[in-house]
Amino acid sequence: MMMFVIKKYFVSVCFVLTFSSLVPQVVHANYAQRTDVKQFIKEMVDEHGFDRAYLESKFASAKKLDDVLESIAKPAEKKLTWKRYRPIFVTDKRSEKGKKFIRDNKGMLMRAEKKYGVPMEIIAAIIGVESYYGKHTGKYTIFDSLTTLGFDYPKRGKFFRDELKQFLLLSKEENIDINKMTGSYAGAMGMPQFISSSYRRYAVDFDGDGKRDLWNSLPDVIGSVANYFSRHGWKKGKDVAHPVTVKNTGIVKQKNTLKPYVTIAQLETQGVALKQASKISKSDKEQMATLLKLKGKEGDEYWLGLKNFYVITRYNHSELYAMAVYQLSEKLKH
Repeated sequence: MMMFVIKKYFVSVCFVLTFSSLVPQVVHANYAQRTDVKQFIKEMVDEHGFDRAYLESKFASAKKLDDVLESIAKPAEKKLTWKRYRPIFVTDKRSEKGKKFIRDNKGMLMRAEKKYGVPMEIIAAIIGVESYYGKHTGKYTIFDSLTTLGFDYPKRGKFFRDELKQFLLLSKEENIDINKMTGSYAGAMGMPQFISSSYRRYAVDFDGDGKRDLWNSLPDVIGSVANYFSRHGWKKGKDVAHPVTVKNTGIVKQKNTLKPYVTIAQLETQGVALKQASKISKSDKEQMATLLKLKGKEGDEYWLGLKNFYVITRYNHSELYAMAVYQLSEKLKH
């Protein structure tokens, strides 16, 4: 789901690395002989009814991907400032392709917007940022990636072992060959880059064919993204973020959180001024917000992130990611 810093999850998958042309570096390590993997297999057999011989065979042939370990250790998102991050995703080219995506899928996007209350531009922007509207969905065999991270990346091994469990359950439920499923280095898959747990929890069969296919079914992709946002509390008809000026920049550090914690009205009493105040009603100023500082091209930028901004960060726990999605969605409106 998405780029990776979990949040999502998240994980968050760094889309920049998804574009990498490097061939995965593989090591044939017989995972099936490892004590920790044997215990994992036992749990899957005892608790979820998997065939032991099947899992032993799969783990015996699983590949350790060294470049996955390298990528997860130094995700690009943690290094980039807004000044460098924004030009990757908020571009005229991505915007034009997004507008075409909306034109080509207008009926399905309208149906999703009506059912889930999420604007079609937000849905399209997510798909645009995550996979360039389906063009880049990842080159790694997901089973190998999750096995590598689950058993050879101690820092987050527990998380990725759980994702590996969710992935195996997903393959069973959707009748998918685990050797043919590819995705990001962190295990995100399909056009919207859902991780396994999110796929199982939020993916929907929006075309009614009895399957939830996030690789090939645009209706399922569109409906699943909308459902994800709806389930995480998207507020229909409400704003995402507002640019502001700040008199006392020190207040930005007082509460370093993505989750809204104070009303707009209260921030105004502390010297925060909306740049588009005329567009905000008095009642809307009672909305909860968080104050954000981004290092932009022209210097520091200050923004108020509202509830819907926070919802976007549930897809990827990054203020840069959420702002890129929001600003791309705004470009798709014009």
